[in-house]
Amino acid sequence: QVQLEESGGGLVQPGGSLTLSCATSESVFNSYALGWYRQAPGKRRELVATISTGNFAVYGDFVKGRFVISRDNAKNTVNLLMNNLTPQDTAVYVCNAAWLLSDYWGQGIQVTVSE
Repeated sequence: QVQLEESGGGLVQPGGSLTLSCATSESVFNSYALGWYRQAPGKRRELVATISTGNFAVYGDFVKGRFVISRDNAKNTVNLLMNNLTPQDTAVYVCNAAWLLSDYWGQGIQVTVSE
């Protein structure tokens, strides 16, 4: 059973920053690509960012240099630093672990960008 424990969501003002974290086991951390997707009401789930075990990162087109995904080897955690947030970034953010044909999802965490 792959467990993905998400934290760091909440309410932030436009232009603000937020860091999401996803903790997992050492075996998953060392074998799986880890990343974040998001889904806003009425919209399809989309890739935010993913990072391979070799620290190769891929970002969604909408990120435009505002977000940084990174791995914390000491904590078996993937972090997503989100800067210059806009109301359009409001969504449920979901952690993902992927390796070959295996694909696992966290429960999701709400991020709301509003005054």
